[in-house]
Amino acid sequence: MKGRLILFPVPIGADDISVSLPSYNLQLLNGCHSFIVEELRTARRFLKHAGYPHPIDETTFFILNEHTEHREIVHYLDAIDRGEDVGLLSEAGLPCIADPGAMVTAMAQAKGVEIVPLVGPSSLMLALMASGLNGQQFAFFGYLPVDKHQRAAAIRNLEQVAQKTGQTQLFIEAPYRNNQMLEALADTCRPDTLICVACDLTLPTQTIRTLPASKWRKERSNINLHKRNTVFLVGV
Repeated sequence: MKGRLILFPVPIGADDISVSLPSYNLQLLNGCHSFIVEELRTARRFLKHAGYPHPIDETTFFILNEHTEHREIVHYLDAIDRGEDVGLLSEAGLPCIADPGAMVTAMAQAKGVEIVPLVGPSSLMLALMASGLNGQQFAFFGYLPVDKHQRAAAIRNLEQVAQKTGQTQLFIEAPYRNNQMLEALADTCRPDTLICVACDLTLPTQTIRTLPASKWRKERSNINLHKRNTVFLVGV
């Protein structure tokens, strides 16, 4: 009997694991002895925090990040053929969503491996849920350009799509550039375009606000997003 590839979400902020993860996830976690992870140090820290009962030094870790090439992952699922479950850990949030895990999941699909996705936090979905914007049609764009002229052009393009189709546009920024992003959104978008700022999701400092661009021009000085994990949404 073959094992499975289990996709384990990881908390995105809350220290209390019970806030983000069902106990069933932790039961399956305890049954794995091999994990595919983006960063070894944070993966080991998560396992320890989750009460993982096996010796960490005797646990097998495979690295999968933006620098990993496909030829490097060909043996990552070998334990599955021996009947063992293999866990795929996100760095934070859901595996394979804005996460390099999609590469190994695609390989598992090609091999006919059973894949078990588990419930857990997603900053994108939590932000969309609370934004009041269209949850029927939406798109995620990752990071916008750093160059201010290219960034402004990208914002105008996203705004035009939102205005034309009603589709909510989601994206993120490097935490130390969040304040500049909000300024760019407020200054570039039409006055009536809705902008949602969702930061510190699942933390006590969580803030989720949706305002027209015209109001953000006045309110942006009242919120400091510097080095706070933030999701930006544009919609109508």
